[in-house]
Amino acid sequence: MKRLWVAMAVFAAGLSTAHAEDILIGAIYPLSGNASQIGVDAQAAVGVMSDIINTDHAAIPMLLGKGGGLPHMHGAHIKVIFADHQNDPQKARAEAERLITQEHVVALIGSYTSATAATISQVAERYEVPYMAMDNSSPSLSQRGLKWFFRTSPHDEMFTQGMFDFYKAIGEKTGHPVKTVSLFYEDSIFGSDSSNVQKKLAAAAGIKVVADIKYRANSPSLSAEAQRLKSADADVVMPSSYTSDAILLMRSDNEIGYHPTIMAQSAGFAENSFLTSVGTLADGVMSRSSFALDAVKSRPAIPAVNAMFRARANKDLNDNTSRQIVAVQTLADAIDRAGSSKPEDIRAALTKTDIPGDQTIMPLKGVKFDSTGQNTEATPVIQQISGGAYHTIYPFDIAVQAPVWNVGK
Repeated sequence: MKRLWVAMAVFAAGLSTAHAEDILIGAIYPLSGNASQIGVDAQAAVGVMSDIINTDHAAIPMLLGKGGGLPHMHGAHIKVIFADHQNDPQKARAEAERLITQEHVVALIGSYTSATAATISQVAERYEVPYMAMDNSSPSLSQRGLKWFFRTSPHDEMFTQGMFDFYKAIGEKTGHPVKTVSLFYEDSIFGSDSSNVQKKLAAAAGIKVVADIKYRANSPSLSAEAQRLKSADADVVMPSSYTSDAILLMRSDNEIGYHPTIMAQSAGFAENSFLTSVGTLADGVMSRSSFALDAVKSRPAIPAVNAMFRARANKDLNDNTSRQIVAVQTLADAIDRAGSSKPEDIRAALTKTDIPGDQTIMPLKGVKFDSTGQNTEATPVIQQISGGAYHTIYPFDIAVQAPVWNVGK
């Protein structure tokens, strides 16, 4: 009888230990330098989803929204360890290796820029640890035959297809089609991939590219580039830029009296600092997005999750931070379904992911990965800025307001 009591005590202690253990995940973001605000916001977004999963709270209508830890892992908590890549791909590589070998994380997440995602994913592949690209959009990231790479959000080809679908639909609706575009993109994997797919889809749509401008990221001046854009005078300017360059472009255009119709590849144009820095100059700017803050009817978890994010960051969720939340949610769900913190078990669970879109805060059809690790159910929306905020304008059946469309008028 005594042996039975001891065995039961040991078993109970084991359950207690399992409940108390944290499941370690490594997050790699720019926490210093000119993109540090991205990292600060990512910390807030990841912290919100971690709190939703780990703590006891009123139930939120989404996957893992009941709280109290991972249900199939004795209520185990996820703990995210952040590292600073300083927007440097080689620092990202080093930090990924450190997190795996010294911090013993079971998975990696990050990293905003596609250039850093490229090196992080190589390390993850070498050490056979899952890497969840949370907000990286270059198509080439999922075209390298990697087995440990996963991405919940759309890539730029999917995003750009949404833009050209919008051009076709709005042209038919208004009688003012897009005939010409100017491409404006930074000299990085993000900029190159974005411009390549834009050129391909423009050709397929019979739209002429009248300016193809590659510029140096974080340039001190974009005056010459603004003059080239003005001279080309395209129906739509399509920039692929991060925050500081997006701000500089708007100011440079304004200084020469140029106010084009803009369809942005999100990135810097989605950031709150862009909206506050350029003020009313941003009115009318359109962007693709994987998130719609105003889609509360179809995504009932948005108000509660956004309120939690506002409490941490003093701003609303945007295209980038919402993607970070859903990526953490998806990874945590895989860990829970695996019932294990072994990387190989987590990877196997990720390949079997099938999350309905209404169990997230995103206007996705759902989350389901193909053999490349890309979510095939990722569906973008088109939004437009008015009154200092983005509002959904396409698809028309979920739009909250009509587009302001000045092309051909």
